[in-house]
Amino acid sequence: MKKILIFILVSLVFNSCEDVIDVDLTTEPPRLVIDASINWFSGTLGNEQQVKLTLSAPYFDAEIPPANGAVVFIQDSNNATFNFIEDGTSGIYRNSNFDPVLNETYQLTVIYESETYIASETLLPVAEIEFVEQENDGGFSGDEIEIKAFYNDPPNELNFYFFEFNNDIPTLPTLEVYDDEFTDGNQIFAFYTEEDLESGNTITIRNYGISENFYNFMTILLEQTGLDNGGPFETQPATVRGNCINTTNPDNFPFGYFRLSQANEFVYQVE
Repeated sequence: MKKILIFILVSLVFNSCEDVIDVDLTTEPPRLVIDASINWFSGTLGNEQQVKLTLSAPYFDAEIPPANGAVVFIQDSNNATFNFIEDGTSGIYRNSNFDPVLNETYQLTVIYESETYIASETLLPVAEIEFVEQENDGGFSGDEIEIKAFYNDPPNELNFYFFEFNNDIPTLPTLEVYDDEFTDGNQIFAFYTEEDLESGNTITIRNYGISENFYNFMTILLEQTGLDNGGPFETQPATVRGNCINTTNPDNFPFGYFRLSQANEFVYQVE
């Protein structure tokens, strides 16, 4: 009798999986999304920069609509103005004469649909990646490749870092943030592992100097999009707000962030 009951329950479970369920998600008017990451890579002039503007879209939409026809410019503390011009109708606004200065404060202004959005941030320096070490006995199984990117943290100052790991296999970039609260002035490392890495793969490691505010923003964002938050349909504890504000209509706040960073890149081939 128990076996028959178990069989019936299993049959019901598998048969129910075949039903199509329409999820009725609530929607709201699209908001402006500002992706303004100004990065000054080592060995470059830093004059070629871009700002990407899009609109928020329903969860199941396949395309992200660009925000066209905006006025975009950045000013430094001396009121030097750098205008960003849209590339066609891509929503990508470009500038070719930006002047990056470490520890300089800049203000971003975006005028879109008769509303003005602003944000201020400082261009912060970064510690360069000195070298990379590889271990081949990582992970739970003991056979995963682990990568450590070492850098020397400057002493007696508060520093925050944003690391981006890209490889040449079809996986999403891995993003990490670090602070030096317990490692000030020491040689430390950023950690990366990917179970599908093999000898011969190439990893591009980028390190960005960031502010404490952006560190806090990314920490919350990574926690909410991580694998330990209950899954993609878990209710988020809060809307992640960046540093951009709408001065015309504060209730119509944008998503995204305005960040300026000195950055460096290290390309490593897996042994």
